[in-house]
Amino acid sequence: MSSSLPPSARVASQSVLSAAQYATTRHAVWLGAAAIITDQIGRVLLVHPTYHEDDRWLLPGGVVEPGEHPDVTCRREITEELGLELPLSAALAVHSLTPHHRDCQPGTSFPGEIRFVFDGGTLTPDQVEAIRLPRDELSEFAFLETRDAVQRLRPVDGQIMVAAYRARLGNTATAHLADGRHILDVPALDRHDVHVRYRPLWDSPLNRGPVPEGLPVQQAWAWCFVPDGRVVVVADPGLRGALPMLPGGTVESTDATPEDTLHREAAEEAQLSLTDPVRLGWVLDETGEVYGGVGPNTRLRLAARVTGIGPAAVDPATGHPFARLLATPAQAAALLGWGPPGARQAQLAAETAQERWGLPPARPAAIEEVPAEGMRLS
Repeated sequence: MSSSLPPSARVASQSVLSAAQYATTRHAVWLGAAAIITDQIGRVLLVHPTYHEDDRWLLPGGVVEPGEHPDVTCRREITEELGLELPLSAALAVHSLTPHHRDCQPGTSFPGEIRFVFDGGTLTPDQVEAIRLPRDELSEFAFLETRDAVQRLRPVDGQIMVAAYRARLGNTATAHLADGRHILDVPALDRHDVHVRYRPLWDSPLNRGPVPEGLPVQQAWAWCFVPDGRVVVVADPGLRGALPMLPGGTVESTDATPEDTLHREAAEEAQLSLTDPVRLGWVLDETGEVYGGVGPNTRLRLAARVTGIGPAAVDPATGHPFARLLATPAQAAALLGWGPPGARQAQLAAETAQERWGLPPARPAAIEEVPAEGMRLS
């Protein structure tokens, strides 16, 4: 029932509350802080606590103490839990959890929680070796693909983790979440449930010379540049999320050259029209296990200029359309999970695009989706 008092009387009534009485009218919640920390190929660090009865894992972090700011909490908890002192570069997500969410422990006096998730950066191999856990609190740690990490977290914690990690990958604004869901616009990586995948050959060197005689080319992928210096990344939807890749694919017997493979696959997967593909180098696959154990073969890496992007269409090989994303070369390398060699390859591709076609370096920007109707390119 609404109050019958006029507004001036209601204000006067509130003004006579004591500080203690006013404090009781304010909503109180728990505060928490956690960090997204990855290894060099983009796997997320989780820790396994000893104090939970279930087999739940957590992001590094913990409870904000009275009078403490969340970023201070996060740095303190990282030092206490991992033995590392890490800078925080950004707030990736802010999450609000209501008291009656299904993932809350029943029977607990829980007023709700606000959790801040910060970017704890990428650890070098030496930093990983230096991790020291407090054994009375944490039994182990692991670096996991996000698809595997969500299986070890509470469902709502998994939703928070992937949203924060995608905010880092996609260079988007801080994600604002309520009960695990975005409350503002859903970024492209979240909309398509994009995950970074560990690549077995991520650390293989890129050989710059011609492919040796007698060594077959089994695969041709390309950094496909649009006029503003960004590249097209495609993501194949699946049961466990969409996996990003460069346009291209397996060389078929009907393809006269690997460049023909690239043109065909780019048109089928992403409806791209390409011109002037140039070979950047090749990666050695010593076993060919993914191709049925064919033995030593090469995976070719190219750069090409995109002259047009058609309307979204179904990929004939899979029977469904791929997500088509525009990213800077550096963002694409992070999405691909190729680690430092991928970052170097992305830089080589960008330098090639500048020298060969006069394209500008891509400006830092949020990852965007190619419109369904395609794009007209100059």
